[in-house]
Amino acid sequence: MSGKADPRPAGDGTTSRARLDRGRGALGPALELVHTGRAPTRAVLTAELGVTRATAGAVAAELEALGLIRVDARPGAAAGSQGRPSHRLALAEDGPVVLAAQVHADGFRAALVGLGGQIVATAPGCEAVDADPAKVLGSVVEAGADLLRETGRRCVGAGLAVPSAVAEPEGLALNPLHLAWPAGAPVRRIFAECVRAAGLTGPAFAGNDVNLAALAEHRHGAGRGARDLLCVATGHRGVGGALVLDGRLHTGSSGLALEVGHLTVNPEGRPCHCGSRGCLDVEADPLAFLTAAGREPGPEVSLLQESNELIRRHYDDPSVRKAAETLIDRLGLGLAGLVNILNPDRIILGGLHRTLLDADPDRLRAVVAERSLWGQSGGVPILACTLDHNSLVGAAELAWQPVLDDPLAALS
Repeated sequence: MSGKADPRPAGDGTTSRARLDRGRGALGPALELVHTGRAPTRAVLTAELGVTRATAGAVAAELEALGLIRVDARPGAAAGSQGRPSHRLALAEDGPVVLAAQVHADGFRAALVGLGGQIVATAPGCEAVDADPAKVLGSVVEAGADLLRETGRRCVGAGLAVPSAVAEPEGLALNPLHLAWPAGAPVRRIFAECVRAAGLTGPAFAGNDVNLAALAEHRHGAGRGARDLLCVATGHRGVGGALVLDGRLHTGSSGLALEVGHLTVNPEGRPCHCGSRGCLDVEADPLAFLTAAGREPGPEVSLLQESNELIRRHYDDPSVRKAAETLIDRLGLGLAGLVNILNPDRIILGGLHRTLLDADPDRLRAVVAERSLWGQSGGVPILACTLDHNSLVGAAELAWQPVLDDPLAALS
């Protein structure tokens, strides 16, 4: 139980306690429903949990006592609804946060993220990544610790997103191809040590950036409601992919599934870091686009930002349009192969791929439909990611998971 005052009304204490005991196993599922926006009222919470109204009330009250949600004492009902209005449920605005960190080819960033995927505060991003992962992770954690000191918020965990497959159970960055880090760097252990050294509490986690982007989009963004969600994104360099099945990331037997960047889409194409040629990783990322458009990458902004701005501002330029169409065709070929293998019910695109979809959605969808068996019989929805910092939010989801699994144990 929490140490805060019990907000439950006076009455038969034995009965009230029995209701809470019956609903204790529902605390985590109830919090996840509010966290993902699927239970805006106590009535919806009752229906989703399959418990009595009294038990749902006791569960909501306990989550409020833990400082995680707020129960609006002024009931409201949607227009046109019938029956007694239900209490509204919302996430606590001043509740605990987690530290989220992201490292990519063009720098790193730290943020504090609350329940609901809400970014509370961010630190200015760094534009250089040292070859020593301990130095980088120490710096990003210290930036997060500064945010915690400034905001005075309680930290209950930390999550890290990296541009590499993260092997389980060791938490090793096996292929940080676009960083100068050594292959197999123990990023989760280093990150956890930096978190402890900074005096932060709660467990520390690490995962692949696109995996985490997919998780965030599934819970809070363009992937909500999808059962089998495929996410493909460029990041700052290279191409990554992720699959969410029934609300869970599919990471394979050791965390290495969905390395879609190494699908061959142009057998005579550019040499890839993996030893092959013409992989999506080098045929459909920002550097490939700038090269195809005849633009020399500048030092002022990241490759991703430069590519996005070039498409948005100069798509009428024949060289820009031709380069974009080339990348769309390569991307569409890769997506068609994935559709044939995975049969997702939704595809979401991030990074430069989101910008390419916005620029010419009909062309990309036509390529996928033409080259995929299932696309010909029924088009798979292809949507843009909607969260601006989805890898950061996804890193936060890792840190929030123990709280969602067992709020009482995680916050005790």
